[in-house]
Amino acid sequence: MQESRLFKIIYYLLDKGSATAPELAERFEVSTRTIYRDMNALSSAGIPVYAEAGRNGGIHLLDHFVLNKAIISRAEKEKILSALQGLAVLNDGNEPDTLQKLSALFQIEAVNWLEVDFSRWGEKPRDNHKFETLKNAIIQHRCLKIKYAASYKPVNDRVIQPLKLSYKSKDWYLKAFCSQKQDFRLFKLNRILEWELLNECFVPRIFPDIQDTSQPANDITTLLFPGVVSYRVYDEFDMNQIQLTENGDLLVTADMPQDDWLIGYLLSFGTQVEIIEPLHLKKVLADKAKAIYEKNSI
Repeated sequence: MQESRLFKIIYYLLDKGSATAPELAERFEVSTRTIYRDMNALSSAGIPVYAEAGRNGGIHLLDHFVLNKAIISRAEKEKILSALQGLAVLNDGNEPDTLQKLSALFQIEAVNWLEVDFSRWGEKPRDNHKFETLKNAIIQHRCLKIKYAASYKPVNDRVIQPLKLSYKSKDWYLKAFCSQKQDFRLFKLNRILEWELLNECFVPRIFPDIQDTSQPANDITTLLFPGVVSYRVYDEFDMNQIQLTENGDLLVTADMPQDDWLIGYLLSFGTQVEIIEPLHLKKVLADKAKAIYEKNSI
């Protein structure tokens, strides 16, 4: 307990510059006599702490005590503080204290300019709990039991060895070794419906650079969108894939999977999309739209 308090006193002094003994006593809920004993302990350990009497006196650390010992640049310090600001969304209660400590240690004000939220709309507590559980499983090398909704397959239970969280193309994935498949797999976080941290530990493996051969091959697809849905086109396609026509339409050429997902995606635009190529996709889309009409017509 004393060791923890001594470090907190150092962080506090670095942040504030100086403090009185009564101020420190109130801050750390100990007596003034205990604070003076702490000062002696710090001094004995080689920490350059000293006290000044008088109206403007107080307890101080020598100027630039930690800064002169730092081995990272100011830009690197700012990146560390920014990363911690982004991770504050996990809400484990430690980020504000950590930010204060590192801000004092680096002698840089932590400007709160960044906010990152890993959760979906309306799912913040549950999504953050999932993210925190997966993080702990990876760090502690503990197995997870999950209920997973794979593509075109029934929801099933799996025991996995989580290796790394990965963010790619607007989605979070979990890289893991699947005990059921006895192979490495990518799991989309939104499809992990239930999760349980197990006591069973594992020796982490290196996730290989593998291609998912179970997915259909991609093909060059050209689509034409009217300008009224440009907000969505710019959201979902790169500028290099979009050509603006003279009348304000948007011609999109992209490498896209030729599967049921693509048909569902195109149907989500209703009448606001025209397939230019491949031509066979026009008939597939029309047949699906006709089937939907026949199933839902009154």
